[in-house]
Amino acid sequence: MARKLITTLFPIFILNIILGTAVSAQTPNIPAPPIIGAKSYLIIDATTNYEIGSLDPDLKLPPASITKLMTAYVTFQAIRNKQIFLEDLVTISEKAWRMEGSRMFIEVGKKVSVQDLLMGMIVQSGNDASIALAEHVASSEFLFVDLMNQSAAQLKMTSTSFQNATGLPDQDHYSTAYDLSLLAKAIINEFPEYYKWYSTKEFTYNNITQKNRNSLLWRDPSVDGIKTGSTDEAGYCLISSAERNGMRLISVVMGTATPKARINGSQAMLNYGFRFFETKKIFTAEEEIINIKTWKTASENLSLGVSDDLKITLPRGSFDKLNKDSDVPLQITGPINKGQSIGEVAIRLGEKTLAVQPLVALENNPNGTLWQQARDTIQLWFE
Repeated sequence: MARKLITTLFPIFILNIILGTAVSAQTPNIPAPPIIGAKSYLIIDATTNYEIGSLDPDLKLPPASITKLMTAYVTFQAIRNKQIFLEDLVTISEKAWRMEGSRMFIEVGKKVSVQDLLMGMIVQSGNDASIALAEHVASSEFLFVDLMNQSAAQLKMTSTSFQNATGLPDQDHYSTAYDLSLLAKAIINEFPEYYKWYSTKEFTYNNITQKNRNSLLWRDPSVDGIKTGSTDEAGYCLISSAERNGMRLISVVMGTATPKARINGSQAMLNYGFRFFETKKIFTAEEEIINIKTWKTASENLSLGVSDDLKITLPRGSFDKLNKDSDVPLQITGPINKGQSIGEVAIRLGEKTLAVQPLVALENNPNGTLWQQARDTIQLWFE
């Protein structure tokens, strides 16, 4: 048997219970996402994964140089695992030197540090740098591609297939806006110390200075990444990420007709997301949500909360309409260990459940004395 406890942290919920329909659960009206001339796009909140807008996000398309995000991700993993180091000097092969397309202009036989190669790939989108890194991490591009696809599987990029480390055209080389959003989020969250390089506006190597192709870095100060791509097959693509007032969005735009279209479209998607949506923390980890009575325990009361922060993304103006309530067992007896799951808390907007989190004990509550246990046993008979 369970009982429903109304939390007192959110007065608006108490009003809903007392006044019935005094507060409408209807969400504010918002316009449809902008039309940007892309074959596919997706914009999400990077923390909650809330989909703000999309167009065919599961459409398989060539990702062009956005592929280099996975090349970087695999390299970052190798650095984290101490398989390679930023200071390693990589001898440039003839294959890397001869790579067509965008280049950082490394020279065959010369030694270049892993960090410089990463910067040449991230900022200058160097195909030559991509091959050099692939060969250093896995001894050959062929073996490196296997690592790329293994990482894609681990990230649940189920509609992605990589055939090279650069993004040069191949009929079996494809991804989706949704899958690429997973990859971008992984880089941002797992490797913040390297993600900062994606905001670098220019990089100089071999006395040649090249600017980052993501011109949003100059246009919008909240944008701090992440990667452009273009081939005749892929069109013009851009994954961008921006943070405003603690809210981070990831926008994936694929298959536009011009460089201007991908930039303007990405900016429009970011502005739309920030203007009409917001992300707020509902519960803080290990902060008391409710306090309940326990039986046969050293303390008669127990604080319950959530193990991790709970954040939710909603249209602006919706948060004051949320309902938050908790379900816990009617009788809770000890001993109770910190972190033990005891019931759950639900967040609802009208009839829609937005999130359900386990409620956990925030402290240990061992068995009480023999007298406390005997007393509570008798009281429970009458309960």
